[in-house]
Amino acid sequence: MTKALRLFCSVLLASLVGAAPAAAPTGKLKVSANGRYLQTEAGQPFFWLGDTGWLLFNKLKREEAETYLEDRRKKGFNVIQVMVLHQVPSVNVYGDSALVRGNVARPLTTPGNAATDAAQYDFWDHVDYIVDLAAKKGLYMGLVPVWGTNVKAGKVNQQQAKTYATFLAERYKNRPNIIWLNGGDIAGSDSLKVWHTIGSTLKSLDPNHLVTYHPRGRTQSSDWFHNASWLDFHMYQSGHRRYEQDTSRNEKKHFGEDNWRYQLVDNTLKPLKPSLDGEPSYEGIPQGLHDIKQPRWTDADVRRYGYWSVFAGAFGYTYGQNSVMQMHSAFDKGSAYGSKELWSEALNAPGASQMVHLRNLMLSRRFFERVPDQSLIAGEVGEKYDRLFATRGNSYAFIYTYTGRNIKVNMGKIQSTEVQAAWYNPRDGKITVIGKFPNTGVREFNPPGEPKNGNDWVLTLDSARTIKG
Repeated sequence: MTKALRLFCSVLLASLVGAAPAAAPTGKLKVSANGRYLQTEAGQPFFWLGDTGWLLFNKLKREEAETYLEDRRKKGFNVIQVMVLHQVPSVNVYGDSALVRGNVARPLTTPGNAATDAAQYDFWDHVDYIVDLAAKKGLYMGLVPVWGTNVKAGKVNQQQAKTYATFLAERYKNRPNIIWLNGGDIAGSDSLKVWHTIGSTLKSLDPNHLVTYHPRGRTQSSDWFHNASWLDFHMYQSGHRRYEQDTSRNEKKHFGEDNWRYQLVDNTLKPLKPSLDGEPSYEGIPQGLHDIKQPRWTDADVRRYGYWSVFAGAFGYTYGQNSVMQMHSAFDKGSAYGSKELWSEALNAPGASQMVHLRNLMLSRRFFERVPDQSLIAGEVGEKYDRLFATRGNSYAFIYTYTGRNIKVNMGKIQSTEVQAAWYNPRDGKITVIGKFPNTGVREFNPPGEPKNGNDWVLTLDSARTIKG
């Protein structure tokens, strides 16, 4: 067994016996030297594993926020994507208004911040409390300043946007765990000047925090903002439609479930910027969103989106669950997208516990040297669910199959005369060692089980003996 494989097996064993990961300190993040990934200020790799808790600030009390954040910490997430202002005006679960008369240029703040004094503890104190609580748990907060529909509706003009972004930057610039997600499910072409104003204001007043743009479904931030000086990394929203539902005449891209295609677009841009899928299909949400009689996306689907996009070059992945993203609560009179369970129950959706295995796999090898490389695959890479995805470093390679189909490999792509092969299970993170093989020619590997959707596996190849010379 190789050194990398031994190390990873020891990490895996600790996770299987129930040891929750310790809270890592948060702090400044920056783009890696090769322009493809994020890293800590100390130079350690940062694999973004996000969860969409969009309505966290609005709908959860302090003790509920503790429950949610601790659950996500234990499950290995390190970024929480949340709206600051879901609506204009906004009111939180305590009845506190965020704004004076619905004007984003006039945040409603009160002297003091004592949680025991309703006159002191305002909307912004509650946001502060949750942000600081997340930091203690090693979680970054991906903050959307104002959801895009409010801007499109004319509730935020350019001057208001500047004043509001100034308020946010000044209030949160010294927090260690902030990432700014400009936009909010909206095309950049809708109110382009407002988005540029928010982005540039945040970056100029808060240069130590990263800024990106969260676009609408089936678009990507690079459609409008690749050359914007305020944008540090790209985000795309592959959306919630299945292949045959992606037929709108008004859309330029018809990628269907092939979220990896957005990543390939960003891979070709100059200068290169990191990129990831910030909103793929959510677990438990109807396929296509609006018809609740449609089938629901499952844990197998969210795994597929994650491995496809990351193996295509993404620096991380964002998971979502229908009831959790909207914080469906007992006091709600209804729910969005047919949610029938409370957020506290939905925390334990199968996919939420499986996402950490993607993060563990990516961090188990040399992170910054990894590149997508489909030339590892001998013969047809396949289409739709049968497609294979390959990525590698200098001394390792990973190939993902969603269906458990046989994998033919062009050996000799990594630096070794012999390779150690193993199967990695995306459902539970377990490793099954296959054996050692010469690193030459074409070799076929047969994954466990019968081929079917959701019988997904990662073939791992590691240098078993380094070439001398």
